[in-house]
Amino acid sequence: MSNIAIIPARGGSKRIPRKNIKDFLGRPMLSYPIGVARESGLFERIIVSTDDAEIAQIAREQGAETPFTRPPELANDHAGTGPVVQHAIRWLQEQGEPPELVCCIYATTPLLASNYLLQGWQALQEHPDKAFAFSITSFPYPFQRGLKLTAE
Repeated sequence: MSNIAIIPARGGSKRIPRKNIKDFLGRPMLSYPIGVARESGLFERIIVSTDDAEIAQIAREQGAETPFTRPPELANDHAGTGPVVQHAIRWLQEQGEPPELVCCIYATTPLLASNYLLQGWQALQEHPDKAFAFSITSFPYPFQRGLKLTAE
């Protein structure tokens, strides 16, 4: 069992085309979260879930894995992050490699720092009864208005 980082990065962004690999200060946007995940030392594997060959190639060049191609039904405008991460976890389980902990990191997070990942990991270690941790930032309303709870 291992700690896995999963970075969802589909190719079909509409608002900012190719945003996941768009140049940002001389580097592809995707390179930032991959680098931070590597720097943190928390993960045995960093997996980019993508449907796009160019994104996959850049992810591998930056030190991540792309062991599968994301299916079309999880690569459209309506696919949520949860099902994309669940797909990656199922894939790992089918390979006989069930992860112990999974961290979802968005591809467009150039300001992410490894200490944030370490803080989340430490929070989970201190509270083993909790299933997940996530970060929030300043929000002009009560932060609960930015979340949606669904039963699964």
